[in-house]
Amino acid sequence: MIDAAGLLGRMVEELVEGGDLVSEWRDVFLRVPRHRFIPETVWTQEGGRLVPVRRVDDEAAWLSLCYASDFVITQVDDGVPAGPGLIGDEITSSASRPDVVALMLAALDVEPGMAVLEVGTGTGWNAALLAERLGAAAVTTVEVDARVAEHAKRALGDNGYGVTVVVGDGALGHRPGAPYDRVIATVAAGRVPYAWAEQVRPGGRVLVPWATDLHNGALVSFTVSRDGAMRGRVVGDVAFMPLRSQRGRRASLARDVWDWDGARRSVTSLHPYEVFGEYDASLAVGLRVRRCRLVVENGEDGAYTVWLIDPWSRSWAGLVHERDVEAFTVRQQGVRSLWDEVEAAYRWWDGLGRPAAARWGITVNAEGQRLWLDSEDHPLDQ
Repeated sequence: MIDAAGLLGRMVEELVEGGDLVSEWRDVFLRVPRHRFIPETVWTQEGGRLVPVRRVDDEAAWLSLCYASDFVITQVDDGVPAGPGLIGDEITSSASRPDVVALMLAALDVEPGMAVLEVGTGTGWNAALLAERLGAAAVTTVEVDARVAEHAKRALGDNGYGVTVVVGDGALGHRPGAPYDRVIATVAAGRVPYAWAEQVRPGGRVLVPWATDLHNGALVSFTVSRDGAMRGRVVGDVAFMPLRSQRGRRASLARDVWDWDGARRSVTSLHPYEVFGEYDASLAVGLRVRRCRLVVENGEDGAYTVWLIDPWSRSWAGLVHERDVEAFTVRQQGVRSLWDEVEAAYRWWDGLGRPAAARWGITVNAEGQRLWLDSEDHPLDQ
């Protein structure tokens, strides 16, 4: 017999040992088994394919995925997979990694008596954790996908958590339940919706995975001021799928890379890892280089190709990295020279003294979104 309780206990202890789970959330995690919220069919990535794992076929494999220290793919292609699992299939919903969930709940700094709005219900597990600590009446969660929301609502109800589950665009928040003390987004936003600030009490907190077209991985903690604006700084490294209204365009090597032989050629000594492998550098470069997607294609013997693609203009750049090579040939095509833009952005960041991610901040108000370094007196030149 499969020991789900044992898997849950081991997951929680690993989170504690890793420093990801703070003491006030430990017992909450133990009381809310993750597998009770995971759909009966999930997917794994195997050799560039998305392969379904069904509980009815292999409960042990399914349960192992539920308690792995990784995200679980719970939806492909908005619930309508176009094929048998090719590399082009798009992951459109997932259960977040347990350590990321723990990190974000700690950063939310929530206390009993507070009202919370969650944007991006997903499986419902995060909402259940909040409800276990705060009470179901204190939690409202919004999900854009009706089928995902229905699954979460059923799982929440079956486990005794009668939270308010709303089907709608989370970018709009949920005004009928406002004001809230906290908003937590489990989807990424490049343009942080002002509606979230409007629906939070002054002094309240809004926690958002913030992303650029090039870089997805900055957790920003905002505080809402009495003037109605919210100001925040980068406090962590997390990556989430974007709000559906902010998906933009996907990059496709097959569609967007063209005329390799006729591409412009140049040589660079800037190692691609210095730009994209270092978190602080990658985040800063993404602030300057817009409408640019990064794709890394692995080869043999440590070789790989870094692709920069602008799917809006179909400009692209390709850099092949091979072991023990100090200079790299760059090919670029289209109206933009994307590698040149990236290299210029890297030099800009280097000239600023290589600021760490925690020094970047964002202000969101009725006029829009402004980025700054250290303080609002030093806005990013956009």
